[in-house]
Amino acid sequence: MLEGKNVLLGICGSIACYKSAFLTRLLVKAGANVKVIMTKDATNFIAPLTLFTLSKNPVYTQYFNSNTGEWNNHVDLALWADYFVVAPASANTLAKFANGLCDNILTAVYLSAKCPVYIAPAMDLDMWKHPATQANIQKLQSYGNELINPAYGELASGLVGEGRMAEPEEICAFLVKASAVSGPLKGKKALVSAGPTYEAIDPVRFIGNHSSGKMGFAIAEELASLGAEVTLVSGPSAIRVNHPQIKRLDVTSADDMYKAVHAHFADCDITVMSAAIADYRPKEVALNKIKKTENEFAINLVKTEDVLLSLGNIKKESQLLVGFALETNNEEENAFNKLRKKNLDFIVLNSLNDSGAGFKLDTNKITIIDSAHNKESFELKSKEEVAKDICNKIIASLK
Repeated sequence: MLEGKNVLLGICGSIACYKSAFLTRLLVKAGANVKVIMTKDATNFIAPLTLFTLSKNPVYTQYFNSNTGEWNNHVDLALWADYFVVAPASANTLAKFANGLCDNILTAVYLSAKCPVYIAPAMDLDMWKHPATQANIQKLQSYGNELINPAYGELASGLVGEGRMAEPEEICAFLVKASAVSGPLKGKKALVSAGPTYEAIDPVRFIGNHSSGKMGFAIAEELASLGAEVTLVSGPSAIRVNHPQIKRLDVTSADDMYKAVHAHFADCDITVMSAAIADYRPKEVALNKIKKTENEFAINLVKTEDVLLSLGNIKKESQLLVGFALETNNEEENAFNKLRKKNLDFIVLNSLNDSGAGFKLDTNKITIIDSAHNKESFELKSKEEVAKDICNKIIASLK
């Protein structure tokens, strides 16, 4: 669930800092990109070098480097993150967060964060139970921050009770669970089509295309990570689904795709049709394998149902419909015509003329054109990053 996610880990001054090293290791092992921010007091308990070695990223302890004059941009750090975890969170930092104080880079990043924030407190029993701390916790929760409750056990002071930071495995599991149900698309239902279709010629042969499904699967994963409940209708593809919020339906032909998509479209808020659906199918399918006899062999083809057009014709005003256009010539003109004809909210254009874009590759280069004819072009990126750009456009369109 954390594969490819950007996780900011904030570390405050506490003996529990040693657990942050294990947490960093677990997050990296889970596939997350981890950047660490430490308060000055935290560096007394664990060396930044340790966290740098484990995270493979710079560790931020101050606004700027006085030797080089380099500024650590707290706004950029906050915008980079998909999740912000503060573990351990000291009573001092909790109080600063709750009251908007901003005297170090950690508090500055917190005040700039737009992603979900998870707080794992660590302190002695009396500090945890103090009314001021409890009031700060309640205030932070009222801001939408998630609390990862401290555990019961022996504390550094020798007292026994609540105050121990949750174990790294528990924090990691909390993030995995939260990633499945939180995000700006929570409560939304999404429908995504992906992959090719195979149109049978006989029991052995078919007409198909080179689509791998990588783009559609990446979009489905990103929508789910943003909180949407996703139905993925996939043509033949070897790619596996990872997110538990994705329900996968496997189909083979364009007719199968049409029926599966129409069975779910009415209930969906968002539909992204990225599948490469065949435009034609054999008029007749041989019951037995066709033998090689003649020097020339002809197949009569008939049009398949235009799935995207059929959805555009029944789309409600409250529904968002996104199409794809893979072109080889007159790219923008063809994309504009498809956008208008099929009643799309926006279309994702990519060209086989662009190096690194197209079927089977791990990268793509797209231009998004919306119904108001606004156009935004992007550089060549991994398909996972392209999926983020498309989903950002979806979120903006819904707003």
